[in-house]
Amino acid sequence: MDYKTVKGDSSWFTQDRFGMFIHWGLYSQGARHEWLMHNEKISVAEYERKYFKRFDPDLYDPEQWASAAAAAGMKYFVVTTKHHEGFCLWDSQLTDYKAPNTAAGRDLLRPMVDAFRGHGLRTGLYHSLIDWHHPDFVLDPHIGPYREHADRLKLNEGRNQQRYADYLHGQVRELLTQFGKIDVMWFDFSYPKPDGSGKCQLDWRSDELLKMIRELQPQVLLDDRLDLPYGWDIKTPEQLQPRAWFTHEGQRVVWEACQTFSGAWGYHRDEASWRDTDELIRTLIDCVSKGGNLLLNVGPTGRGEFDARALSRLKGIGDWMRRHSRAIYGCTQAPDAFKKPENALLTYHPEKKRLYVHLLAWPYKQFFLDGKAYQERVEYAQLLNDASEVGMNKYEAWQEVWQQDTANALCLNLPQTKPDVAVPVIELFLKD
Repeated sequence: MDYKTVKGDSSWFTQDRFGMFIHWGLYSQGARHEWLMHNEKISVAEYERKYFKRFDPDLYDPEQWASAAAAAGMKYFVVTTKHHEGFCLWDSQLTDYKAPNTAAGRDLLRPMVDAFRGHGLRTGLYHSLIDWHHPDFVLDPHIGPYREHADRLKLNEGRNQQRYADYLHGQVRELLTQFGKIDVMWFDFSYPKPDGSGKCQLDWRSDELLKMIRELQPQVLLDDRLDLPYGWDIKTPEQLQPRAWFTHEGQRVVWEACQTFSGAWGYHRDEASWRDTDELIRTLIDCVSKGGNLLLNVGPTGRGEFDARALSRLKGIGDWMRRHSRAIYGCTQAPDAFKKPENALLTYHPEKKRLYVHLLAWPYKQFFLDGKAYQERVEYAQLLNDASEVGMNKYEAWQEVWQQDTANALCLNLPQTKPDVAVPVIELFLKD
């Protein structure tokens, strides 16, 4: 087996399209950003004193988490086994800095994996390459829990990055051998700098790590953050929407936008810039219309709950997905012959030969689809939310004198009142 060329199984990934990201750790108690330790320059000793022994998620019910994700239409999840703070959710044998040694008193990852699998979701594990807590992790300029350059130099005395890499590899081996089949390994992140600072593949021994992963679970999907030109399966644009299908070296690739409900990944009590449900639905549609996935993040509280704002939006997305998921699952970018209409997005199911028109603004009665492909290939149209027929090429005869530039367009006759859904969808049945 050439581990450099082995590819993970992305067939399910491009079918499922929608997943849940979960960022949960000690920072949920600080409730002001998952980079709290770095942002406020909190030392390891102070961070432990404030948060480690007090971590007590007594309301944690992974069944409720999994149920909320499944009801929203999500098909896989990715959880932070360890974030940059170094705290581990599972009972790792390589550190004492883990959930069983907190007031929680138990492994928090295993019941989560079991619950999500029980609700039919695939398993993804995020694992930070960075570890500000580990005594051998060499701190870099401008990143980490220190205040001054001199502090960093003193903290780095006696540290050995290769010993840390041994620890990193050992924990990845635990995750890939103790939790059954893993569908996604989501590493975060490399940050090489032109001046030689930062961290690159050599610091993680990424090539060796990749070889071990492919030997243990060759089917697993790997993200693109190990700083290797090979071995990855998915590109992961973060907190942005690509303008088109994501490419690498001129070729379309499997990709996933990872985004948040608000500005933070971890629980942020005072964050006010929360995105509304309709906008999140439009973001999901936009990803699929460009051949991609959406991984949408939830940051649970320190007591182990999804906060009300997240639950409200998940429910709203689920309400829409209940009637419109077939315009998402198994869909992708429409063939080039179908021109994207104004104020609309297109998704396409290649096996069913159905085209979906997602209307971002409700038109007045007539909606025109320009191009001969629509005229020649569409044989039936309906609103997806209730399967009600949409008439084609029919408008009042006395109005024809004012209709212009319709010779190469398909006219859809819509009801004057917008359906009571976040984003209405027209399902077009295509001829073979």
